[in-house]
Amino acid sequence: MAKPNSTDSPPSILSFAKDLPNICSLAGLLCAVLAIYFALRGIFAAAMIGLVWAVFFDWSDGIIARRLTGRNDKQREFGGQLDSLIDIVSFGVCPAIVLLSYANFSPWFLPGAFIIVAAGVLRLSYFNVFGLVDESTYLGLAMDNNAIILPFVFLLLGVVTQPLAPILLYILILLLAALNVAPIKTPKFIGLKCYYVLIAYTLVMSLLFGWQLYSC
Repeated sequence: MAKPNSTDSPPSILSFAKDLPNICSLAGLLCAVLAIYFALRGIFAAAMIGLVWAVFFDWSDGIIARRLTGRNDKQREFGGQLDSLIDIVSFGVCPAIVLLSYANFSPWFLPGAFIIVAAGVLRLSYFNVFGLVDESTYLGLAMDNNAIILPFVFLLLGVVTQPLAPILLYILILLLAALNVAPIKTPKFIGLKCYYVLIAYTLVMSLLFGWQLYSC
């Protein structure tokens, strides 16, 4: 039996780590892991900084991928899968851990943590199969919105009394999960104008939460 041509062998796993959009995606994953770490330690201002930067890198990898020439179909396909898996960690698992840690790991908050992760898994599996409704429309709220909304709400929770704040966060997480899988059409924010708005939002949130850390 003839041996398969060596040119037909698949590329190595780590060869995809050199692809610039994938490097950007992995930077976003690092931010999400840092957010999880700080949430577990109860340093929520630092966790929110990690979360907004996770969104920034999530948007940046798409911007880079669309403008980078010379990428083949396998690189694009791999990048799409990598981005989807990282979204689960950044915008599903991370908010779940923030919720649990903020509630001092009360078992009453476990259902909310499960629901936000389950909604993320269902949503991204659906998106990977069916894609967009059209070029600029999602079905359901995109997962990255979870990490855009959550830091803003955390600023407001700072003025809420502690017994009430975890409950409000619980309600928000359940609402986001419901919107992630809801049969509603939501806009896909595309273009450099939206990207510049996200950059400004990321910097402002980083400064606000950074000031909180400095003031502690």
